[in-house]
Formats: sequence, C-alpha cells, structure tokens
Amino acid sequence: MGTITLNLPKETEEKFRKAVALKFGRGKGSLGKAATEALETWSEQEGNSDVAKMLELMERGFYLGKRLYKTRAELHER
Repeated sequence: MGTITLNLPKETEEKFRKAVALKFGRGKGSLGKAATEALETWSEQEGNSDVAKMLELMERGFYLGKRLYKTRAELHER
C-alpha cells in the first residue's frame, strides 16, 4: 500500500468529501476507498485512450519513403 499526499482546491475537496459521504459513508477508510476507485477509473480511461491512439496510428500506417527495389528478390540479391 502506498501513500499519496494531495493538495486540492478547497471547493474540489469539499465536493469530493460530500460525494464520498454519500457513496461510502463517513467511516474510517472511506476517503481511501473513493480515491482508489477514482484513480483506477481515471487510469483505465487514460490507458484506453492511449491504446486507441496507437491502434489508429497502426491503421493509418507510416510513410517510410520511396521503395528502392521492385521485388523482394532484388532486396536480397548479393
């Protein structure tokens, strides 16, 4: 288990605490549960968007310049 210390704007902190109280209650560990859930969700979304960008690049392909040979055999001639 790791420890992260955050400095948040007061309004953001208040909104987060209210949302946590509604979903998890005000008990011990509720802020940690909510923060873990929020960070995991954010991480998954960011990871998925990175994968989507990479797949788009693969589909589009890359221009690597003009071919300097006509056939594969020419490429391997010695």
